[in-house]
Amino acid sequence: MRGSGLWHADYAWLGHVATDVLIEVEDGRIKSVTEDANPPAGARHLKGFTFPGLANVHSHAFQESLRGRTEAGGADFWEWRRQMFDAAQGWDRPSYFDYARTVFREMLHAGITAVGEFHYLHRYGNDLGEALIEAATAEGIRITLLDACYLRGGVDGRPLEGIQRSFSDGDVERWAARVEELRGGDGVRIGAAIHSVRAVDPASMRVVAAWARQRKAPLHIHLAEQPAEVDECLAIEGCTPAELLEREGILGPDLTAIHAIHVNDHDVSLLGSHRVTICASPTTERDLGDRVGPLRNLAEAGSLLCLGSDSNAVIDVLEEARALELDQRRASGRRVIHPPEALLEAATAGGMRALGWEAGEIRRGQLADFATVQPPRTEWRGLGLGYLIFCCSARDITHVVVGGRAVVG
Repeated sequence: MRGSGLWHADYAWLGHVATDVLIEVEDGRIKSVTEDANPPAGARHLKGFTFPGLANVHSHAFQESLRGRTEAGGADFWEWRRQMFDAAQGWDRPSYFDYARTVFREMLHAGITAVGEFHYLHRYGNDLGEALIEAATAEGIRITLLDACYLRGGVDGRPLEGIQRSFSDGDVERWAARVEELRGGDGVRIGAAIHSVRAVDPASMRVVAAWARQRKAPLHIHLAEQPAEVDECLAIEGCTPAELLEREGILGPDLTAIHAIHVNDHDVSLLGSHRVTICASPTTERDLGDRVGPLRNLAEAGSLLCLGSDSNAVIDVLEEARALELDQRRASGRRVIHPPEALLEAATAGGMRALGWEAGEIRRGQLADFATVQPPRTEWRGLGLGYLIFCCSARDITHVVVGGRAVVG
């Protein structure tokens, strides 16, 4: 992921729509960006509109195997969860490596240059986590492996049952010892995850958060996706999940909370005041029948937004960005809640920060990750980001560059 060379884009997003943009890459990073430049000999042509590589902040690769298989019979999130547990079984290192490669390849073709894998399949220790790292490396996509601590079956401390037992290390000390053996490297980051307030007790949450903060590693958590989680936390801890995280010192600008759907006004204020990043996964959330979270309120309170494909029922971060806005339009009856610039920020720089990568903008010093969509029938200068976010999809991606190396096109 450390290529060098020259790339010439017909149009590119540089905080504005720029024309004839020459991007010079050296050792995987952008060395210079020049507008209104004639293409020099040897420059690679990017025909269409070029924008920063997309960040898929929250993914469970194995859940892609459920695609199209849970759409009959009705039921709710908890029935889907039972089917998901079935899909979590049977993987070994070779099979997971092969499967993850196909998922990551689809992500690259969708313009995604970095993925956050929220990983809790620990039956074979680090084997399946290492399979994910090896698969991402083989395909040429950046990966932040968010190894999840998973210790109990509910806030009441009930034990894990069935397949859930294979998600657990037994206690947080063994989780930390195992994760310490994982190795990062070029294109690889190791982060930590508290699966949820259901699955990790408060004392163990503090250990996971300290592990991440001592290493300046990304820290993620599922938060308040379902009302049952909130109700159980209120009944047992006497507070909401967000308030529990505040009480235990988990909230902070280095934390990314996945979903944050069932949060009240006080929760929103807490998350915003601590500048917790919120990762929305709209295609999965609507597939599962989740409600629409108060994303505008969270952003106005101070939280940054980013996006993930979660269950990978759909792999298209442009669709996630569009859905973030359109779902809120239907829920609120208002339009243009988040302008295209804010949606692209969530899909690129906001997500890259949550995953620990210096990427998400086409400017000097950033990692040389960018993607291009095919040209429309008219000029991009007159269309801007509105066309990209609301009229394009993964199918329109023609070129993808990661670290200055072409991986698509």
